[in-house]
Amino acid sequence: MPPRPGGRGTGTLAAVEATERFAQLMAGPEAAAHPDVAGLLIAAHARPDLDLPTEEARLDALAAGCPEPTLDGLRAHLFDDLGFRGNDRDYHDPRNSYLDQVVERRLGIPISLSVLTIGVGRRLGVPLVGVGMPGHFLVGDRVDRDVFLDPFHGGRVLDARGCERIFQGLQGPGAAFHPSFLQPTGNHAVVARMLANLKQIFTSRGDARALAWVLRLRVLVPGVPVEEHAELASALAAVGSFGAAAEAMGSLAGHTSGADAERYSATAERLRARLN
Repeated sequence: MPPRPGGRGTGTLAAVEATERFAQLMAGPEAAAHPDVAGLLIAAHARPDLDLPTEEARLDALAAGCPEPTLDGLRAHLFDDLGFRGNDRDYHDPRNSYLDQVVERRLGIPISLSVLTIGVGRRLGVPLVGVGMPGHFLVGDRVDRDVFLDPFHGGRVLDARGCERIFQGLQGPGAAFHPSFLQPTGNHAVVARMLANLKQIFTSRGDARALAWVLRLRVLVPGVPVEEHAELASALAAVGSFGAAAEAMGSLAGHTSGADAERYSATAERLRARLN
């Protein structure tokens, strides 16, 4: 269900406000679009009672509880002492992608656990970066570029060869590995990938209502293909939001030209006609 206004916490967000804050975050400098902040705003769309200041304070507390502000100290604190780990029993549970639930349950998927690790590291002054290796997200050390963490598997420390072994274990021993797979991933791409996981989950479940808010956020992320406005329009139309669906198709028409623009504009008009 999409969030509705309400909730008891002073920091709860209505759907519109959460979307606006997410849009502002994505429209600003990419370096300031911290994925942990975006992750909490994503979670606010799924959980209408989410209190953002409280959840941000929980991340602060994780950092404050780390006895040593180093990469080794952070790794030991999160994965040895607190027991954060990958949810290999129910990998496709959407709660694995909601950062508040990752903190609460100490379970996640590679990207959400990586976002958590990077966010806590930022609070400690430990310079980390996301590494979007195909099939398995990792954390990279900004200082020693040959050091990586695998948060899904207990924060184990890897070198480039270890990362390649993970890749080939997932893709097959004959899969070609390229060093570019271990390059830092920008914040926008991290957020887009977080939402892509939810998109896949809700598409497979046939949950058009949840898919609509995920796609509404996806199209706000720089670099996401403009064609996803059509997917958003389809999801919105499926739940009877024809005006919003028409707006999404009109936006797509504005980003294209020629016959494509005409086709999208015509679709938008047909959607508006269903409002009458």
